[in-house]
Amino acid sequence: MQKKLKTVVVMPAYNAEKTLKMTLDDIPPGSTDEIILVDDASKDRTAELARGLGLKVIVHPENKGYGGNQKTCYRAALDEGADIVVMLHPDYQYNPKLVPYLAGLIKEDICDIVMANRIRTRREALEGGMPLYKYLSNRMLTFIENLFLGLNLSEYHTGYRAFSRKALELMPFEKCSDDFVFDQQMLIQAAAMGLRVGEIPVPAKYFKEASSINFMRSTKYGLETLWNVAKFLIHKTGLKRFPMFIPNEISK
Repeated sequence: MQKKLKTVVVMPAYNAEKTLKMTLDDIPPGSTDEIILVDDASKDRTAELARGLGLKVIVHPENKGYGGNQKTCYRAALDEGADIVVMLHPDYQYNPKLVPYLAGLIKEDICDIVMANRIRTRREALEGGMPLYKYLSNRMLTFIENLFLGLNLSEYHTGYRAFSRKALELMPFEKCSDDFVFDQQMLIQAAAMGLRVGEIPVPAKYFKEASSINFMRSTKYGLETLWNVAKFLIHKTGLKRFPMFIPNEISK
C-alpha cells in the first residue's frame, strides 16, 4: 500500500485579517492535512484571527520580508513532516480551490514543483485587474528566463506554487533573498538542479486588499531577477560558483 502523503498549506501573511477567512473557506475539505500561517509582524489582527480559526500560527516579532516569511513557512512545514507543501497567499488573490490540483501533480510524481499560471490570455489577465506595466514586464522577464534557464513556463511570477519535500530539501532556499526576488531565485535553483517544474492555469484577482508591490519595487524586482539569471549563466559556465545554486546533500 502506498504511503499517504502529508499535504501542508503554508500562508505567508501580512495584514490579511480581511481576507483570511474567505481564503480558508474556499480550500476544498480534505485537500490538506495542516495549515500553517506565518505572520510577518502584521499591524492588524491576522495572527489572532488565524489562531481562532484553528491554524498553526508563527509570528515574526519584526518584519522579515516576503522571502524571509517564506523561509519560515517552508522550515515549519518540513518540521511538521510535510511531503507536499502548497504556498497560498491569504489575501484571496489566488483561487484556493486549486490546492488539490497543485498537490496532485506532485502526489502522482509528475512534477517536483507546480506553478499556478495567471496568464492564459492577455485579455483575461488585464480584465482580472493586472496592471498593464506588470503584464508587460511579466511577459518580458518570462521570455528571458525561459530562454536562459531551459524551462518552458507560461509565467514565473505567480505567488501560488507547490513543492515536493525532495525539492525543498534539495534547494538551499536559506541562501536566497528575504525580499520579493526570493520567488525567482527558487525557480532558478530548480533549473540549476534539474527539478521538474510544471504549471496549471489559475484566475487571479486584483483588488484593494490583495497584496501587491508598487512600480518602484517592481522595477527593483525585475532588475534583481535579471541579475540572478546572469549569475545562473556564470555558474553554469564554471567561471564562478555561487553557493545558492549548489544543491544540499539530502539523505536517501
